[in-house]
Amino acid sequence: MKALEQRIIEAGKVLGPTVLKVDSFLNHQIDPQLMYEMGKEFSYLFREEKITKILTIESSGIAPAVMAGLQMNVPVIFARKRKSLTLTDNLLTAHVYSFTKKETNEISVSGSFLNHDDSILIIDDFLANGEAALALAKIVEDAGASVAGIGIVIEKAFQNGGKKLREKGFKVESLARISSLENGQVEFLSNELEETIQ
Repeated sequence: MKALEQRIIEAGKVLGPTVLKVDSFLNHQIDPQLMYEMGKEFSYLFREEKITKILTIESSGIAPAVMAGLQMNVPVIFARKRKSLTLTDNLLTAHVYSFTKKETNEISVSGSFLNHDDSILIIDDFLANGEAALALAKIVEDAGASVAGIGIVIEKAFQNGGKKLREKGFKVESLARISSLENGQVEFLSNELEETIQ
């Protein structure tokens, strides 16, 4: 998605060889117009999959997931990282290790919102090591539903998450795929490179 790549170049800040900060438009301040375009792109990429619901994780996955839900006309569920006094019954849980924050979170979703006949699209902001996507997929499978695909805003293709998910048979579509953050520069995956990675 060229508009997203352009925004990453203009506003993204490389903080190290594995860390890209995009808080000016994605995960602190949100650009609604860009999110809307992302929603349209996800809707197009997964148009054949008969999606019934979208599942994401709080908080940075919510904006692109809601815009995709708007385009697909399906509900959006988000997994909670924090304990809730009202979310106690029929809980589906999984553990997610964050390499960036160096901590493990238990995420939870009410089983009331996932049914065995649901076809779920998982959406998240970043894909690095695949931990969050795998945890969301586990929740979907524990509910007896099926994962129709995984939509990612920004994939760090130089880390192993995308390879891991694709090897497990998931359909993964990423709007921007980064091949390197070395020397403070963002480099995107070219088509030739993409063929060698997959």
